[in-house]
Amino acid sequence: MNALIVAFWLMLPAYVPNNCAALFGGGTPLDRGRLFKDGKRILGDGKTFRGTFAGTVCGVSVGLLQNQIAPQLGLPAFGDGYEQLFILLALSLGAMLGDIVAAFFKRRMGLNRGAPLFIIDQLDFVIGAWLFVMLIAPDWFNLHFTSDIILIVLIITPILHRITNIIGFKMGAKREPW
Repeated sequence: MNALIVAFWLMLPAYVPNNCAALFGGGTPLDRGRLFKDGKRILGDGKTFRGTFAGTVCGVSVGLLQNQIAPQLGLPAFGDGYEQLFILLALSLGAMLGDIVAAFFKRRMGLNRGAPLFIIDQLDFVIGAWLFVMLIAPDWFNLHFTSDIILIVLIITPILHRITNIIGFKMGAKREPW
């Protein structure tokens, strides 16, 4: 199987959550408006309970659908039974948590919501997803995320991130195209 297709396939449950969070988010911010000890918002208005939940649910849902069609396509599955739920939750929620951690550090750097931070914005969710899966299912991660797949993900993700952000901006789901 083409490694590019496999890389995209494996990352899809992590790629979907942030887009869905932007589409379905809003409402109460995760930090509830509180300030950190430096006097700046902990996360900001862009990280909400509804967005985090919606993004995670969408990512897990996409992964469950992928698991149903994986055998027919000859693509890897995300495990069986409860294992698939843990792996998909780790990929999806891990992606959301990676983005949340990046938002925390962007606020500490004095960057406003939506301000670009090259490479961090493009890969924060990837690192979050990978770390969470490594904790939850290290054997599955090591089997599927070979060095070739990891390299491909690190190359294609910034490109896909830019394309989806432009689309989200044009749809009105994002306030900035980066």
